[in-house]
Amino acid sequence: MSSLFRQDSAFMRALGWLVEVVEINLLMLVTSIPIVTIGASLTAGYDAARRLRIGEGKTLPNYLRAFKANFVKSTILWLILGPIGAAIVAFWIFIQMTPLLVVKFALSIIWLIVFYWAWPLTARFENTVGATLKNALVIGISKIIPSVGMFAVDATFCALVATSWLYMPQGLFLLAIFGAGLLTALHVPIAESGLKQFIPEEPKQEQEPEQPQPQRQPQK
Repeated sequence: MSSLFRQDSAFMRALGWLVEVVEINLLMLVTSIPIVTIGASLTAGYDAARRLRIGEGKTLPNYLRAFKANFVKSTILWLILGPIGAAIVAFWIFIQMTPLLVVKFALSIIWLIVFYWAWPLTARFENTVGATLKNALVIGISKIIPSVGMFAVDATFCALVATSWLYMPQGLFLLAIFGAGLLTALHVPIAESGLKQFIPEEPKQEQEPEQPQPQRQPQK
């Protein structure tokens, strides 16, 4: 039993990871309060979760640094994607015409793909807003398995929320504590698998260190 609580045990590492996920979630919630900053929060959350996964730095400084560095671009992206998403939701609610179902599904899928990939691309690469949106769509379609994987994570979480709401309301608090932080942390390995081919490999240890080069998004 004592080995379970050793600092290097799998249990303690998992517990530490969950604590960091809760911290990311709280940071994302607080920095999203103005609404207009949601895009910057999503980008910073992804960057902090990615660095947590590889054990790089501390969560709070990583988050704040990414939030500041990507604020303008992420905010512009959100001001584009947010209203479009709201319009699509309104389209589903207020326009009930069977012939338009195909259009509704097509628009929803395209929006989801771009939304899922816009924030990882912003966190990982330097590029214009237009190129980021285009690359998000192209990569999201060409890497359809990771795209579906991120959707499956979110769908599962939504199912848990609905189940808790109906049968165990007490569980809603726990889900809220992990919330966006957990979803982002689960998205990271999925998105990174899709972006792997676009990220330069780290130089081997025996090689002379190279000057860091700015990372560019793939142009399609």
